[in-house]
Amino acid sequence: MLSPSSAGKAEKLGYVNVKVFRDGMPAWKKAGNLVVSTSQYVKENMDKDIPQVIIDLRPPDDAQKGHIKGAVSIPSKEISTAKDRFPADKKAPIVLYADDAKTAVDAFKVVRGWGYTNTSVLEGGIETWKKAGNPVVSDKLKTTIVYVPKPRPGEIGVEDFKKIAETLPADKLILDVRDEDEAMQGMLKGAKNIPAQDIKSRLSEIPKDKELIAHCLTGVRAEMAFHTLKEAGYKVRFLNANIKIDKDGKYEISKE
Repeated sequence: MLSPSSAGKAEKLGYVNVKVFRDGMPAWKKAGNLVVSTSQYVKENMDKDIPQVIIDLRPPDDAQKGHIKGAVSIPSKEISTAKDRFPADKKAPIVLYADDAKTAVDAFKVVRGWGYTNTSVLEGGIETWKKAGNPVVSDKLKTTIVYVPKPRPGEIGVEDFKKIAETLPADKLILDVRDEDEAMQGMLKGAKNIPAQDIKSRLSEIPKDKELIAHCLTGVRAEMAFHTLKEAGYKVRFLNANIKIDKDGKYEISKE
């Protein structure tokens, strides 16, 4: 899903001319570069009822024949004038898909330009979605975006997180689920780094006798890690907030 590997995927798919960003995904996204979401990531969000906005950019007649469940129809030719139809929350996860890469990328540039920082393009579009065995529906297409963030199961309060980060209780472990290059820029004292996408394959490295407190940069990957660990039988919570950590471990947290 959303990781520095998105840059590599974008390059392989011919979406953009990729440059190396040593600060990882935060710098990549801040620069407005293309972000790619996999079908697996989008489907996992659907299965876990995590709110996301899915936009079908194809002509309505084509989209009606088979679209991703819950997708909203905004044809690509209308996207540049559709700003008022998008959520007020600029952090809303927005996934765009079409039949071809250029259409999706052009729409991405428009929506990202409006300040929606968690905008992405569905890797491979609707065809890759179907080839992965994911369902499409032909029910009535939605034309209105409804985005209502839900209370997150397992979310830890900011003050509780700070207390744990500062006191490091013996029965708790802060799990940093950012990618390795991000963690190299600075980690919280006592934290353990295992990237979110590696959690399933590295469960043997994670103690079951401690409560895990997962964090990433914005809470998106931490929430995915929460679900993975919960399903594996771990006691876990996650930080649903922005956190910035410097080289000496000092940090700032914000909910904006």
